[in-house]
Amino acid sequence: MENVIAVVDRTEDVELRGEMMERGVMEMIAPDEAPVIEGISPLVRSNTVTVENSPVKSGRGGDEAGIATSINPGIQEAKAMQSPPSSKPAKSTQDEEGISSASSSNGASTTTNDRPITPASPAPESRKRIVIAGLGMVAVAFIEKLLKLDERRNEYSLLVLGEEPHIAYNRVGLTSYFEHREVERLYLNPQSWYDDQYKLGKLNYMLSTTVAGIDPVGKVVTVHSTINVPATPIITKYPIAPISGDAQPPPVVNTIPYDILVIATGSSALAPTSTPGHAAPGVFLYRALGDLDGLITYSSQPHIKGSTGAVVGGGLLGLEAAKAMLDLANFGKVVIFDKNKWVLSRQLDEDAGRLVGEKIRQLGVDLMSEKRVKVIKTKKYEVETGTEGVVGVEFEDGGEMDIGCICYAIGIKPRDELARAAGLSCSERGGILVNDELQTSSPGIYAIGECASWNKETYGLIAPGVEMADVLAFNLTQAKSHTSRTFKRPDLSTKLKLLGVDVASFGDYFADRDGPSSVMVPRRGGKGGTQQVKALTYKDPFAGVYKKYIFTADGKKLLGGMMIGDTRDYIKLVAMVKNKKELDVPPGEFILGSKKSGDDGEDADELDDDTQICSCHNVTKGDIVQVVKDGSCKSIGEVKACTKAGTGCAGCMPLVQGIFNCEMKKLGVEVSNHLCPHFAYSRIDLFNIISVKKYTTLPEVMSAIGKTPDSLGCEVCKPALASIFASLHNHHVLSTPHAHLQDTNDKYLGNIQRNGTFSVVPRVAGGEITPDKLIVIGNVAKKYGLYCKITGGQRIDMFGARKQDLVDIWTTLVAAGMESGHAYAKSLRTIKSCVGTTWCRFGVGDSVGLAIRLENRYKSIRSPHKLKSAVSGCVRECAEAQNKDFGLIATDKGYNIYVGGNGGSKPRHGDLLIKDCPPDEVIPILDRYLMFYIRTADRLQRTARWLEALPGGVKYLREVILEDKLGIAKDLEEQMSVLVSTYFCEWAEVVHDQAKQERFRQFANIDPKSASGEALATITPPPESENEKELEARLVRPVDLADNGIEIIQERGQLRPAYWPSGSGSEGIDFRSLTFTGPMSWEPIIHSSKLETSDTAPTASVAVKRGDTQLAIFHVRGRGYFATQQMCPHKRAFVLSDGLIGDDPSKPGQLWVSCPQHKRNFELAPPTSTTPSSDNSCHPQAMAGGCITDPALSVKMFKVELRDDEMLYIELPPVEELDAVLGTKRWIVRDGEAGEGPFGSLDRKLEKEREERMKGMKGRKGVKVADGGSPPKTSPGKKEGIIVGGGCGVGVDW
Repeated sequence: MENVIAVVDRTEDVELRGEMMERGVMEMIAPDEAPVIEGISPLVRSNTVTVENSPVKSGRGGDEAGIATSINPGIQEAKAMQSPPSSKPAKSTQDEEGISSASSSNGASTTTNDRPITPASPAPESRKRIVIAGLGMVAVAFIEKLLKLDERRNEYSLLVLGEEPHIAYNRVGLTSYFEHREVERLYLNPQSWYDDQYKLGKLNYMLSTTVAGIDPVGKVVTVHSTINVPATPIITKYPIAPISGDAQPPPVVNTIPYDILVIATGSSALAPTSTPGHAAPGVFLYRALGDLDGLITYSSQPHIKGSTGAVVGGGLLGLEAAKAMLDLANFGKVVIFDKNKWVLSRQLDEDAGRLVGEKIRQLGVDLMSEKRVKVIKTKKYEVETGTEGVVGVEFEDGGEMDIGCICYAIGIKPRDELARAAGLSCSERGGILVNDELQTSSPGIYAIGECASWNKETYGLIAPGVEMADVLAFNLTQAKSHTSRTFKRPDLSTKLKLLGVDVASFGDYFADRDGPSSVMVPRRGGKGGTQQVKALTYKDPFAGVYKKYIFTADGKKLLGGMMIGDTRDYIKLVAMVKNKKELDVPPGEFILGSKKSGDDGEDADELDDDTQICSCHNVTKGDIVQVVKDGSCKSIGEVKACTKAGTGCAGCMPLVQGIFNCEMKKLGVEVSNHLCPHFAYSRIDLFNIISVKKYTTLPEVMSAIGKTPDSLGCEVCKPALASIFASLHNHHVLSTPHAHLQDTNDKYLGNIQRNGTFSVVPRVAGGEITPDKLIVIGNVAKKYGLYCKITGGQRIDMFGARKQDLVDIWTTLVAAGMESGHAYAKSLRTIKSCVGTTWCRFGVGDSVGLAIRLENRYKSIRSPHKLKSAVSGCVRECAEAQNKDFGLIATDKGYNIYVGGNGGSKPRHGDLLIKDCPPDEVIPILDRYLMFYIRTADRLQRTARWLEALPGGVKYLREVILEDKLGIAKDLEEQMSVLVSTYFCEWAEVVHDQAKQERFRQFANIDPKSASGEALATITPPPESENEKELEARLVRPVDLADNGIEIIQERGQLRPAYWPSGSGSEGIDFRSLTFTGPMSWEPIIHSSKLETSDTAPTASVAVKRGDTQLAIFHVRGRGYFATQQMCPHKRAFVLSDGLIGDDPSKPGQLWVSCPQHKRNFELAPPTSTTPSSDNSCHPQAMAGGCITDPALSVKMFKVELRDDEMLYIELPPVEELDAVLGTKRWIVRDGEAGEGPFGSLDRKLEKEREERMKGMKGRKGVKVADGGSPPKTSPGKKEGIIVGGGCGVGVDW
């Protein structure tokens, strides 16, 4: 049976499902109303799955034929943001990761009198995405704070990734789980809270998801989601928690983009990896719910009941673990092994620690101090279970003890491995280094909680983490209008109940031992600082109470202390330390007067509002008072939910209750990977569906699987689908069904430049070119005034070609035997090479010959992104093959093939795919590699990012490409063979096709052979003796300024467009509201045949010229004609007619044209009046000409009619009046608008240095520094600089 890799999110199409299943395709079902296919479990996220149709070999995974054994690289990159809040939320699923397709327009807020202007909330697609790695207590604290602070601005959309299968729970109260066994009671927020935030479009989350990698440059994270799903469908928008079962699905891998990344991965429990027996059944850590579940299950076994349960570690976690074992009631005895002399040695001194130890023993727990476990003894229980288990321990001092279970709580370590792998700076002692703003060494990435190292210190308590969350949430939301906050040395005060014993430490509680760290007491160095403090100690052995308070030597300030047994003064004392106020009573009264405080909170009214009540969540008395006074909280439960007070360790609850009672008495009485809004599928899904169903046009695809069958698509899905069609069928991109899908570069077979002209790049395979072809290139550049540059890819690029000159230019090049270099396409660009054995004495392989063969094989093949390659003739690597999408290095046995490398913003060294590959095997291996990439990469995903996110990385790729693990190697080779065999030069086709040439007219209503359509001015190379003035005089055939948009200047003997100014120059002009005083008249502009459409090509557009004004006319089949100005006001670009027309399925009737340069989308609608609607409503007519993606911009719309004579008539004002406001000359970007050139200052410095050098050099002439700064200015009597076609383009798409 033929194997096909395919993925669909919905399979309502029974025919499609049947055809796919017949061909051996397994479907992956997303949770949005997905039907169930017998024998296939629905996964939370869609991805490509490989189906094995042959018996599965040992180690391959799966136990019978037809079972999914591995995930193919369906790397699904989330692109847009969450849907906005509405009364009826748009349908959205979890695999959208909070990414919905609805777009909206923002209207400006109206204000009256002196009321401040409240900025409108940004549209969801303009919000910044914050990805939070980790879903623990600190992460939830950050989310809650940010949601609250961002409520007005609505700047952010949040996606939180949780490694555990649970939503955030109270880790501090973990021990209580043994009492009730209900995980929901530990949740910090109920499930409904997450549901509500999701529906509001504010928060999305993924459970059982591990962040596997961070790309700080590309701003994406790679995540692995391992979710064991049930055999029956669970229809939910949220991740499904793991359930019991043997079948474990393979991990789902995604790359998720972010604007801001917050790392809150916390810490992990230290494991005794050096202790023999540490991995045996019966050895546990004490950190997460999973640890507790394992301990519960293990201890319930018959052979364990009644045995001794042991805990290693006498710290906070160790005592918690001992309490847990007691609560289980399965052990006959519980014992603690502590390597220190007393428990809680980090929080208590020896006297306090020994007192706690005595209390622990009184509760029935054995405590063995200064004990270190050397070996964990195990044996097999043949009769009971047949498995191995713990039976005892051997100590380093030689003693032994029989035990049935052992739990380690010996400390924690920051989880910084993710940051280290991403190149972020980390502390040698562990933790991600952050500054006072919690930012890591990489901009846009922050770390909070136990994983963060501030001043090279990490904190294992919840309170510092919550404080970090507060600081970061504030700065992200409020720092624009407030002074930003900084994180300061945190208060490490702790109050807990451990094994029934009240324990607290606060402030600088070891100041008497280590010297004061507080700024209140200047340290004199070393322990000499202890002379600056005095300690007051109280010990009651009968009541089990111990108190030690540390003061400055003069007794005027409290520095810190510790309390055992009686901790009722804790809140007051912590506040006193923080306030750093001088005491108004003698120190001794703190002991004598402590009994005045009560657990019932009767003295709560005496506390200041800024007194911290809950240290876990940094809640003050004022926070509690406020929510009670304003009526938002009428019960203690509502106070806890609103402020989070008491939801951590709960030690503050008596005081919280007291404050609540007091205030009530005074009063007398709560991350999709979908391609775009038009499809509920990723690029990978669409590729496979189109491949299976053999769709060839956008209307076919839209009708079959689009959200709205008659939709036009948009600037995202149109080029993506065009690329898929080209990769599968290799039809000409300018054929009738496909031309309207192409972005501007493919539409005109050249990269559009910032002045609206295009590049001309003939292919120079392998970098080898003949002198004759060099001469042709030179003549073409000379004739058409093109700027020339040798590129890093070993070819010659020519810039500045006008659209109407492209056909003539390429006619000359094609006649000389040259082909398109596809520099405009997402396809193979170049294969660079050194000279290899052709000339080099060190060469061991013919690198030029192989490069030429490979480039001629793979040229023109469309892929998800551009491809670059290189071949080096030896290990000296002159061609830099290891940083290419695929590169080859010659060896004495063949070629080493590297894949997944790239330069650019995030350079990546390629991975070795195969070593010493025989030359005959190079092409089959590359065929498989490239086709596998084309099939499985996401939209605009380079091979480097694809390989990084590939499950199993290059190892898995080797299995697929070299070992044929998936059984598709033959299919991949055959598919590539089809593409190679159907190759044609796209420009050669245009040169011989009159119909295609019509697309390259500048103005549809002007004869291209007229004067205004002549070629650009050109420059003839002058003799060496010719000066600059004579050079300028040699310019020939200057073009009328009316046809152009940016002034052309001379620089280093070549022509280039003037620099753009920092602003557009059209700021503040609302083109929509332009009015005219002269009489409006209907004028025939163009015959309707110039804008023909069809069922397969439903849109068309042209540019026309009337006087000095350029207009763009659009035809949308079934919706009519639209006319607007040709100039995009963003950069004064005369290019709108070249833009793609799109619509939004969630807003019927809305159309827009997307500027091809910077994707500003302007709404197309017939104007009903000369002034837009004052209410700025979303009705298409009211928004005619408005910019959907940038509300500050707009264009003028004109009424247009098709009349009986088949001419299109446009209602226009007099020519002079229209030219005065929209004429090309009015908006020309002129030299000097940008100010001094970028090198003006540098050139003056270099010239001055040159002059100084020349003073001491006799008989030698200085050489003038090349003008790289301000271009020569036009003076009276000289020609003005030449102006060429308009445009607000982007740089060269290398």
